[in-house]
Amino acid sequence: MAYTTIDKPSDYFNTKLYTGNGSTQSITGVGFQPDATFFKQRTGSPSSSGSQFYDVVRGATKYLSTHATNLEATQSNGLTSFDSDGFSIGNTTRINGNTENYVSWNWLASNTTASNSDGSITSTVSANTTAGFSIVSYTGNGSAGATVGHGLATTPAMVIVKNRSETYAWNCYHQSLGATKYILLNSTSASATGTTWNDTAPTSSVFSIGSTSGVNKNTNNLIAYCFAEKKGYSKFGSYTGNGNADGTFVYTGFKPAWIMVKRTDSANNWTIQDSTRDPENPVFLYFSADDSDAEAGVIAEGQLDFLSNGFKLRQTYGSHNASGGTYIYMAFAENPFVTSTGIPSCAR
Repeated sequence: MAYTTIDKPSDYFNTKLYTGNGSTQSITGVGFQPDATFFKQRTGSPSSSGSQFYDVVRGATKYLSTHATNLEATQSNGLTSFDSDGFSIGNTTRINGNTENYVSWNWLASNTTASNSDGSITSTVSANTTAGFSIVSYTGNGSAGATVGHGLATTPAMVIVKNRSETYAWNCYHQSLGATKYILLNSTSASATGTTWNDTAPTSSVFSIGSTSGVNKNTNNLIAYCFAEKKGYSKFGSYTGNGNADGTFVYTGFKPAWIMVKRTDSANNWTIQDSTRDPENPVFLYFSADDSDAEAGVIAEGQLDFLSNGFKLRQTYGSHNASGGTYIYMAFAENPFVTSTGIPSCAR
């Protein structure tokens, strides 16, 4: 069997940088028609409604903010369409302020939607089984033990759910924490024990939810982003910090393009780093998913090295590498460690 089925990860996930013009513009060069796009403002003073997340299932112009509990909002001058090689945007300063710099992270689902009746709650799904990514819309029924079909045909390693109708937190399932725990994307808080996932791990067809309002309030509309691991393309794992500048090495099986890390045993930010904004080691530019701040960096020390088969910690900060600290991460590839034809990836 080939090492990977995805030789070109940028066909499914890609980072696109651009400069705002304060008017309208179409951003091209993504390489595909995205189904989910996550925006961050790199310069200036970002709006308190920054960290904007759009997807094709909810529809263009409708956004959620990853750092906030806010319900879904419509922004007619935000992302106005998903296009064949990118997206079009209006004149909102949140994603298109004149002369300001922005990053967009883009994922490919299926460019269409389908009804899914695998669970006790019928869902609307845009699923890419090759890349292990699906966008799932459903209406809560308030019943503990409800299940929702995700369309991936393999077990998700991470599920992120947001109540669209009311102000509840972003609830995350991660396979390294297990189904008895949850962690909040909009918060620096450590993971906690609860019945968010009904103490039941996802299966190849459904994920389970309790009666918690953030994931299953009766009659509320909810959205879930589901991710399955794909060898050479994506990884959802954990590691323990060593508190040393010669830090922990984390094997992913690919050269990373994008990594998000969260400490689980203590309060720290969800930090996001990518190889497009920071193409040389050490990678120090970062955003936090749980705030709306502009791009930040630790220039003196650096944070990570992106290597051909994983990443290595190069600092001692609590956000990444406290001694004995426990961490989860999600990562997507720039190149697989070995292609389907046996060609190895090179280090940076």
